[in-house]
Amino acid sequence: MERVLRWARRRSPWVLHYNSGGCNGCDIELLDVLTPRWDVERLGIVKEAAPRHADILVCTGPITLKSREPLLRIYEQIPEPKWVVALGACACSGSLFGGSYHMLGGVDQLLPVARYVPGCPCRPEAIITALAELLETI
Repeated sequence: MERVLRWARRRSPWVLHYNSGGCNGCDIELLDVLTPRWDVERLGIVKEAAPRHADILVCTGPITLKSREPLLRIYEQIPEPKWVVALGACACSGSLFGGSYHMLGGVDQLLPVARYVPGCPCRPEAIITALAELLETI
């Protein structure tokens, strides 16, 4: 039964996107991955709007003090097993906002991150590569 569950998780992961206050450059690139030009759905990846149905949480932007609680609430609603992908330089390290008084820094300051996708904004090829590598480890 466990083999069947692993196969199903690998073949149809649902991705939930959360923007914690970035410039929206990485958000646009993530949505670009879902278009027919890049067609990430060929890997079985579908964008989901509800955290209770998602498998992978994709975070963009640096974590602010104001976005910390909503992000934790969303993460807790995602059923196990769950994975987090930090998308963009701000989500990976906090970028140029890292030392500000209202910033925690990157997503890894709050959640366990499975994959990092650096770049400002990150390229669609890098997003697809990170998601494909994550699917191989599931």
